[in-house]
Amino acid sequence: MSLMLLIEQVLNGLQLGVMLFLMASGLTLVFGVMGLINLAHGSLYMVGAFAAAWVAAATGSFLLALAAALAAAAAAGAIVEVVVIRRLYARDHLDQVLATFALILVFSEGTRWIFGSFPLYLNVPDYLAGPVTLPGGIEYPLYRLSLIGVGGLIACALYLLIARTRLGVQIRAGEADREMIAALGVDISKLYTVVFALGAALAGLAGALVGTIQSVQVGMGEPVLILAFVVIVIGGIGSIKGAFVGALLVGLTDTLGAFLLPQLFGAFMDVSSAAAVGSALASMLIYLLMAAVLFLRPRGLFGDTA
Repeated sequence: MSLMLLIEQVLNGLQLGVMLFLMASGLTLVFGVMGLINLAHGSLYMVGAFAAAWVAAATGSFLLALAAALAAAAAAGAIVEVVVIRRLYARDHLDQVLATFALILVFSEGTRWIFGSFPLYLNVPDYLAGPVTLPGGIEYPLYRLSLIGVGGLIACALYLLIARTRLGVQIRAGEADREMIAALGVDISKLYTVVFALGAALAGLAGALVGTIQSVQVGMGEPVLILAFVVIVIGGIGSIKGAFVGALLVGLTDTLGAFLLPQLFGAFMDVSSAAAVGSALASMLIYLLMAAVLFLRPRGLFGDTA
């Protein structure tokens, strides 16, 4: 096994981790502040990807595509919160699950009606295309490296927003005691709309950024949503720091497991069987990691912190 190839897989795991963080951070904000289980979060990821692909095809600008993804996902999130979600806060979690599952169907069929059933494609911009040479002579795609950097910057910005701004104080207070901040004059309905739109925008941005790596198609958000739920369970519900650490752990575990396990079993069986067995076990690793974390810390790694 080549050390350079291993380092490339570590970078791939970091890239997957920061993209999962964009999904999981919005999900953990919504659940932590509102106590809402939002299964439609993956649909907002899909909305961002389709908006980016459509704008990029129409204008040829990748930056405009990212702006469109943010705007479209945030707008969709705000509309959904006002029209549907606002009626679910006082309902139990089963009602929330059923209503947001229905939203998945609405978004899927609506997207198929607008864009058709065929996938769209979002190209990497020319200024981010090609490889870059890292120390040690490792060549790695510039775009994927940029995703790691962008994800890290967004994580820092989100932490500063939550920890150092007035809106962040209101969000943390709303998580701790929503009745008290409402009594102090904070418009709790407006706060919930802002939080939901912010979470939707982060999901839409993740969809747009990943849309250059895979095709943009209906239903693309659901597999990522499952991983995002694993992330927030590992990191701790309501914790941005937990979402970041959990996302990196899941990204690295998933990527390195898929890379190392087939090679490990290759010493005992033929290549095709080793690949099949290794891939099957690799898909289980993140759930074993989640089980181990919950056994040691039932509230997650940072479940008691912001």
